[in-house]
Amino acid sequence: YLAWDYEIGNSLRMGPGYFPTWLGGILMGFGVVIGGLSFKMAGDENQGLGLGEWAFRPWLVLTATLALFAILMEADFGFVPSLIVLIIGCALAHKDVNWRETIVLSICVTAGAVAIFSYGIGLPYPLFWWSQ
Repeated sequence: YLAWDYEIGNSLRMGPGYFPTWLGGILMGFGVVIGGLSFKMAGDENQGLGLGEWAFRPWLVLTATLALFAILMEADFGFVPSLIVLIIGCALAHKDVNWRETIVLSICVTAGAVAIFSYGIGLPYPLFWWSQ
């Protein structure tokens, strides 16, 4: 929506609004399809169709974890601790958490994200609160 006023151009001469407009449209299409499939009715031969159970824990935990990540990044807590909190927090959305896998995953994903975003692209995120 914010890129609506940008010049779009065409595929040979892309304007500044070409990529955000197409990407936004494609993501909205995915959202509509995935959201529609989430309301698919399920049942077997012996019972009528009905909606399945609603899982509120992932909705609440994932939303709170993403908000906590944003707050920690805004408070200059550091990219590494904020990302570790995000990954471990997202793992808590599942009721059967394997802590060893979660810790290894958080270390590997954090190392990869630091390599890509801090050293590869050169984004100016402080890695820790003491490394301003």
